[in-house]
Amino acid sequence: PKTEKTEKKEALQNVYVQFAGKEILTADLAAQVTEKWVALGHRASSIKELNLYVKPEDSAAYYVINQKHAGRVDLF
Repeated sequence: PKTEKTEKKEALQNVYVQFAGKEILTADLAAQVTEKWVALGHRASSIKELNLYVKPEDSAAYYVINQKHAGRVDLF
């Protein structure tokens, strides 16, 4: 008899940054960066690597796309 391989579903993960009574979901930050990238004329699919550096004290998240392109988005 064949045994079916059951795929284990990954747990849902939500990561929030909280600072000075405000909060933002890190997935929303990544979405903002992607939107900004597309608005600059690039394709979302061209993002192979996205590094986000969240700095609540600056109310900003800094990003590097594909180890070449850097920028920032506001946190709150």
